[in-house]
Amino acid sequence: MEMIVHLHPEVFEIVKSGVKDVEARVYDEKRRKLKIGDTLVFLKRPLEEEKIVAKVVDLKVFKNFLELGEAYKMKRLYLEDYTLEMWLDVLKQFYSEEEVNKNGVVAIVFEQVK
Repeated sequence: MEMIVHLHPEVFEIVKSGVKDVEARVYDEKRRKLKIGDTLVFLKRPLEEEKIVAKVVDLKVFKNFLELGEAYKMKRLYLEDYTLEMWLDVLKQFYSEEEVNKNGVVAIVFEQVK
């Protein structure tokens, strides 16, 4: 399976640099289909002309983003100068508490395909 992941430019750049290697998402129906070995295609917003191809190497399911965030160093998840609280605030823009409570969340650990 191949999953497209849209990223803001600053996040795309840290994936490109190899520092960010964990993508956190709600563990909804789409993400439940992911398996180790599947492909992620990261697209740089807004034009989505630049891409990075990666392979899923691990999937870890958590109850919520707080638990997930406590399990990984912030630089692996998001911008290194962000605190856990700042990152959680960013995620609230994309996912409702109801959505998180219903589905849980998943840490998608990946490595870039050279």
